[in-house]
Amino acid sequence: MRRVLLAGLAAVLWCLLAAPGARAAAAAVTPAVPGDLKAAEVTFRGDGGLVMRGTVLSPARGGGARPGIVLIHGAGTGTPRTKLMGEAVEFARRGLSVLVYDKRSVGYSLFERSYARLATDALGAVAALRRQPGVDPAKVGVWGLSEGGWVAPMAAARSRDVAFVVLVGANSQQPLLQQAWAVHAGLRAAGVRGRLVDGTEPDLYRVLADAELFPEPYYDPAPTIAAVRQPVLAVWGVHDLLTPARESSAGFAEALRRGGNAHLTVRYFPDADHAAHRTPDRGVTRLPELAPGYADLVGSWVTDVTSGRPPASGASGPEPVQATPTVPVPPVDWWEAADVQAGALVVMLAGFAAYPLVALVRRVRGRFSGDGADAGAAGADGADGPRRPVSAAARLLSAGGLSVVLGSFGYVMYAVMTGAKLGSPGPLVAGRPVVWLALQALAVACVAATAVTGLAWWRRRAGVAGGERVRLAALMAGGLVLLPWGLYWGLLLPGL
Repeated sequence: MRRVLLAGLAAVLWCLLAAPGARAAAAAVTPAVPGDLKAAEVTFRGDGGLVMRGTVLSPARGGGARPGIVLIHGAGTGTPRTKLMGEAVEFARRGLSVLVYDKRSVGYSLFERSYARLATDALGAVAALRRQPGVDPAKVGVWGLSEGGWVAPMAAARSRDVAFVVLVGANSQQPLLQQAWAVHAGLRAAGVRGRLVDGTEPDLYRVLADAELFPEPYYDPAPTIAAVRQPVLAVWGVHDLLTPARESSAGFAEALRRGGNAHLTVRYFPDADHAAHRTPDRGVTRLPELAPGYADLVGSWVTDVTSGRPPASGASGPEPVQATPTVPVPPVDWWEAADVQAGALVVMLAGFAAYPLVALVRRVRGRFSGDGADAGAAGADGADGPRRPVSAAARLLSAGGLSVVLGSFGYVMYAVMTGAKLGSPGPLVAGRPVVWLALQALAVACVAATAVTGLAWWRRRAGVAGGERVRLAALMAGGLVLLPWGLYWGLLLPGL
C-alpha cells in the first residue's frame, strides 16, 4: 500500500518529465562516424545474458595494438550510445579504441537498479573490446560518468582485465546523500530558503528510500573504491552542480589511500560542468564541446599508464565550486517511516474526501426520492436541522485538507524531480516559493477549521444524527492527523 500511495504521483511525474527521453532511447540508431575514424558494430552479453549493442571507434590510420576504453553511462534508462558519442570521437582521435554501448532498459528504471548488474554489463563490454582487432587486450580500461562513477570502480575491483579507471563527475558518497545534495543545491541556487529546502526535501528522500522507491540509497562506495588497484584518473568540472566535487575528490583520495593505491590523478577543469563539458553559465547549461584539454588529458594519461608510466598521485586545476556542504540523510525513525506516512495519507484523504462524497450521495438520492431540496440542505448542514457553524468550517477543512495534502505532495515531488542543477520553484517571496506559502496558509486555516468544527460539533452533539457523526468523525480524524503531519513536513511552520 505504501508503495502505491507514495509512488503514484512520482510515477506520473516520471512519465511527464523523463519518459520522453527514455522513449527516444529505444529508437537509437547507429551513429554517424567522422571520416578520420573507423567504426565497428559489436554485440556482447551483459548481466543475465542480456544482448547489448555498441560501437567501437578507432583511428582510421595507424598500426600497432592500441589502448582501449569502455564508456559507462550516467543515470538514465536505455540511454543510447549517441549520448556519449562526443566523448567517444574525441578519445578515438587521441589514439584510443573506444567502445560506447546502449545502456540497458531491462531491469533498470527510476525505482529499480543495481550497480552490480551495471558493472557486469561493463565487464561484458570490456571483454568485447579486448577481442577487437588492433586493440591490446592488456590495455583496456573503463570510463564512468556520474552514476558510472559508482559502476566503473566496481568493475575494476572485480576484474584484473580492467587496466585503468577514468572517472568524470563521480561520487564517493552514498547515492541518496548525493541526490539530496544536488536538489538542495539546485533549489538554493534558485533562491529558495527555509524549511522546504533544508528539511522537507531531504526528509522526502529519506521516506522514498524507506518505501524502496529510491534504489540502492545507502550503497557505500568507499570499500569498493579501496579495493581498486588500477591507476585512477578522476575529473570534475569546477561548476559541477550535480556532485559535491570537493567532498567527492577527498573521499576518493582517502579510500584509495586506505587500499594502498598511490596512483590517483585528480584534475579540475575551469568553466566545465558535471560531465566536463563547457558551460557558459556556471554549470546550468551544458555545451556540446568538451572542456579544453580534457580529451588530451585522457589520451595522454591512458597512454602513460598503459605503457607502465602511471603518474604519482596529485591534484591540479582551480578549486571546484561547491556552495553548500552535503546534508545528512539518515534512515527514518519509526514515526516518520513510509508505512506511517502512508497511513497518515489514507486517514487524511479518506476523511477529507468522504465529507463531500456523502453530501453528493445524499443529494442524488434526494433527487430520485423527490425531496431534493430538503436532502440537499440536510447534506449540507449535517442533520435534520440547520447546522451552519459546523458545515461552514467542515467544508473548508474538507476542501482545504485535500488541497493541502495533494498539493504539497505534488509540489515537493515536482521540486525534487526538477531541482537538480537549478530548481524551478516558481515566484519567490523572501526566499519562499509562493506556491509553498499558499499551501502553508491553507494548512494553518485547516487546523483552525478543525478546531472550529470540533467545538461546534461538541456544542450541538445532541442534535447530530448518528450517520452524520461518523462523517464528521472521519473528517475530524483527517484534521487531527494533519496537525503532526503538517508540522513534520514544514507546512505549519510559516516562518521557516
